[in-house]
Amino acid sequence: MTTDAGAPWLIVGLGNPGPEYAGHRHNVGFMVADLLAERIGGKFKRAQKAQAQVVEGRMGPVGPANRRVVLAKPMSYMNLSGGPVTALRDFYKVPTANIVAIHDELDIDYGVLRLKLGGGDNGHNGLKSMTKAMGAEYHRLRFGIGRPPGRMQVADFVLKDFSSAERKELDYFVDRAADAVECLVTEGLERAQSAYNS
Repeated sequence: MTTDAGAPWLIVGLGNPGPEYAGHRHNVGFMVADLLAERIGGKFKRAQKAQAQVVEGRMGPVGPANRRVVLAKPMSYMNLSGGPVTALRDFYKVPTANIVAIHDELDIDYGVLRLKLGGGDNGHNGLKSMTKAMGAEYHRLRFGIGRPPGRMQVADFVLKDFSSAERKELDYFVDRAADAVECLVTEGLERAQSAYNS
């Protein structure tokens, strides 16, 4: 499936709303979305047609690679992300292949990035909800958080803040993830994969 160069992109940071979740591993999608909003000079505001916060703007150099983008943070909980994302897709007339979900990924080491189009949800409730609502043919930026230590339950691990050791590198990894999204949107999946899939 190819992306539509003229259509806008919908870039969705997945997370849980509310200050009590802000620093959690599960909210790394929100962190990347916040940085992208800063880069395009916008502030998140409530969407009219969906349970989400959005920023509209442009991404990339002046010229043919410049793209119209809508950044979004669903304000439902993670496992209900599909409803707000589908509503935004329909409102902004975004082809499914022009959607990027930014999410935490347990099966990748901390800070490692993987870009891909389509595929399974790997037990991730945000992706599961999105795929159920609109099919699997959207882009994903998987941000590695690693596996829980010892016998810690997965749910407890993802709903905890990054460790102090992880936080030392978090800004760098979030910055790199934002770069990867920009590369995907302006230069395409293959170029972004070769530059950022480590």
